[in-house]
Amino acid sequence: MKKILLLAAVAVIGMSVKAQETRFGAKAGYSLSTLKQKDNSGSESSDPLHTFYVGGLVEHKFSDKFGIQGEVLYSPLGGKVDESGAFEGDFSGDVRVKAKTTFGTLLIPVSAKYFITENLSVSGGASFGIILSAKAKYEITGNASMGDLGTAFGLGDNVDIKDQVNKLNIAPFIGAEYMLENGLFFDARYNLGVSNLAKDTSDGEKLTNSFFQVGVGFKFGGN
Repeated sequence: MKKILLLAAVAVIGMSVKAQETRFGAKAGYSLSTLKQKDNSGSESSDPLHTFYVGGLVEHKFSDKFGIQGEVLYSPLGGKVDESGAFEGDFSGDVRVKAKTTFGTLLIPVSAKYFITENLSVSGGASFGIILSAKAKYEITGNASMGDLGTAFGLGDNVDIKDQVNKLNIAPFIGAEYMLENGLFFDARYNLGVSNLAKDTSDGEKLTNSFFQVGVGFKFGGN
């Protein structure tokens, strides 16, 4: 009887050790990012900015069903605006106004994972973004009288706006991943920006950055 219990305990311990697995990997892909601006007069969202992300990850499985994952990624995020119409004042005439805001962001996503099958998992967590650089670019074209305003805005040039932006962008996310037997995986994730990135809040201003990511990567290692 003692031998049977001992063999059973060894088997359980062996299964537990086998279920725990640590993998490292790299990933890269496409980011679709938007900005949402709100103040006391209302809110509006930017057009999407199409960029990329790249970085590395570590995944640890506690069992066949549950695990955690941490990542370090870099992605240029932000949004853009492209509008045409008739303006008065300094922009008098029919003009087209284009503006693009880009945040060079170091992302640190941390997530809990549930494995529906050995290959398919869903995840939820939060991405902690550190804004390393912030640039804005403005372009105005058409039949417009702008005077010296173009020079004042630095039209056509990237203007540094880092001192106008808060540096931390927290974005809760949900996602899914499918991994092949050889370690190649595909994933998708939606990140909802909740941090106010605007420093000037005198009129109730709030600027948030949300983004969707889809990409491919490779995991190696184990146990």
